[in-house]
Amino acid sequence: MTTVASASPKPPLPPSDRKIWLDGRLVPWDSVTVHVLSHSMQRASLIFDFMSVHETPRGPAVFRMPEHVRRLLRSAELLGLPLRLTEAEICAAVVETVRANPGSTCAKVCAYLPSIEVEVVPMDDRMSVCVAAYDAARDVIARNAGRPHVAPELRLHLDRERQKMRPEILPPAAKVSANYTSPMVAKWAARRAGYDEILLVDEKGFVAEASTENVFLVDRDGTLRTPSLEYVLPGVTRDAILQIAKHDGRPTVEGSIRPEELFTASEVFLTATSAGVWPVISIDRKPVGEGSHLGRTGPVSLALKARFQEVTSGRVPDFDAWLRYVNEG
Repeated sequence: MTTVASASPKPPLPPSDRKIWLDGRLVPWDSVTVHVLSHSMQRASLIFDFMSVHETPRGPAVFRMPEHVRRLLRSAELLGLPLRLTEAEICAAVVETVRANPGSTCAKVCAYLPSIEVEVVPMDDRMSVCVAAYDAARDVIARNAGRPHVAPELRLHLDRERQKMRPEILPPAAKVSANYTSPMVAKWAARRAGYDEILLVDEKGFVAEASTENVFLVDRDGTLRTPSLEYVLPGVTRDAILQIAKHDGRPTVEGSIRPEELFTASEVFLTATSAGVWPVISIDRKPVGEGSHLGRTGPVSLALKARFQEVTSGRVPDFDAWLRYVNEG
């Protein structure tokens, strides 16, 4: 594991050659700005979705693009934001942006209120939409001060104090920037204590999710279990892993998980667009399953990780419909 270092100066880099789709046209990466007093900056009202781009024998492909775009539209609906673009229009913008940015490994769609406002409810409710397609290592990490935190296998801290926000206050299904403040605080504290990631519980004390990932465990009977969607984001990768596991004949259960069950599980892993399947080797410094204290990832985690990589690279015909090949019409 590589820990986060204090910020250190890096030599200046030339302006990015990436293009960002902004309200209907592609513009230079460095020209896309928003005023510091904008509503979304001040009120945390920006919504977004994040999807992965993969190299395949048929060229670059976006993984489960319609599902991601529908989740963005659902976020707008849940929050009452007047996002006026359709699913087809946003999907077309994603394809156009990925085509314009060769070598991209992800695409991020943001919708926000750029106007400067004096109260919580904006007078000017026009929303801007932007799509960025890029490679995180090349276009983001290399340009930031300090060093990234790298952890191929995770050491988690189970945070029982900072609970997930109740659904009636802020829906967990909404990918809105306000939903990430509490996990940021918890994860930052955990990093300082030597952990890689955190797990949060819901108001009933059951396991919810990590800061930006869904959580799975494999119980002693080999069943794959994950929390139900009441208190967690409906992760697209989460759903993909469930469908892949069922397709391959693995038993799955969605339901409540008590924190103590994590410590008796055979395996634990996280899922996310940016990480796929991310194995966990310890929780609160206690090894997960047999062999994890030796740095060995469990067989189910390894198998699902490899299977997911096969699916996203276009090598599993049964899941080919999940890929949008951007160079094919």
